[in-house]
Amino acid sequence: MSERAIVVRVATPADLPALRELIPASVRELSRGYYTPEQIESAIRHVFGVDTQLVEDGTYFVAHEGEALAGCGGWSRRNTLFGGDQMKSGPDPLLYPETEPARIRAFFVRPGFARRGVGSRILEACVRAAREDGFRSLELAATLPGEPLYRAFGFETRERLDTLLPDGVKIPFIRMWRALPE
Repeated sequence: MSERAIVVRVATPADLPALRELIPASVRELSRGYYTPEQIESAIRHVFGVDTQLVEDGTYFVAHEGEALAGCGGWSRRNTLFGGDQMKSGPDPLLYPETEPARIRAFFVRPGFARRGVGSRILEACVRAAREDGFRSLELAATLPGEPLYRAFGFETRERLDTLLPDGVKIPFIRMWRALPE
């Protein structure tokens, strides 16, 4: 791979087809060894996918290296903690920045770009944007393979969640939190 710079920008609706291809590829490869094949496929079907509200809100980012889409992820000023459009069941109310944490959401890295700083660059953009929007803390539901990235950014475990999906498969997540220093 070349040593081109990773460029992070706000996602647009034009990015949606590429994101819909990237997400399952990322989950299938990077979740191997953390989740069973059954958990991975169930999570792709019921949890992991694009949340178009994040794109509409301008809080979702894509990372490129040259022309290659290397990864994606975002933050939200809305209540939903995790999950793509397939998990939506109604309105997603706004959070109060003074008292509630912004959400870090939907991070996926193309397998060939894993462990090359893509997730870190996107997370840096999210932290900066949430702070600029007045939030004082962040919260997320980490996947098992994502936990080390968030821990490296100062997130602490709040609780372990076993999420039961509609097909009866359980997926473990880790609810994490961190303050945003002023």
